Amino acid sequence: MPMPEHTLETPATRLPGRHCPSPRDSGGFTLVELMVVIVIIGLLATVVMINVMPSQDRAMVEKARADVSVLEQAAETYRLDNLAYPSTAQGLQALLEAPAGLARPERYRRGGYIRRLPQDPWGHPYQYRAPGRRGPFDVFSLGADGSEGGEGDDADIGNWQ
Repeated sequence: MPMPEHTLETPATRLPGRHCPSPRDSGGFTLVELMVVIVIIGLLATVVMINVMPSQDRAMVEKARADVSVLEQAAETYRLDNLAYPSTAQGLQALLEAPAGLARPERYRRGGYIRRLPQDPWGHPYQYRAPGRRGPFDVFSLGADGSEGGEGDDADIGNWQ
């Protein structure tokens, strides 16, 4: 005779091989399992940060070098057209728009020598001086600290390197 569906299962009526779930077999994670997973994720994050952070610093230095090179080339092209480098007072702005007082303003390239003045990777403007301390002109970034001199990430990056 078939059992009604609403009958409770007892050890006598349980089919062989079937397991009756207990409250401890609820399928969740224990606190120890969760802690182990959190520790493993923390260790992986630490390893990634240790390997990624120096790469970011190197990338910022390389971007500054590339920007300095572009500004140096623009200043050289300005000199070829106007027979002199921009003065320190005119600065890098002279590469965007013709400065006042050019001897031959018609020689200034239409549209300027660069599209925009970039900032260095640390958010500071690039520096320019003519005559330079290390050549006819200096174009440089002050590095991470934003002041002249320094070592490592704080070192100046310029067209003399």
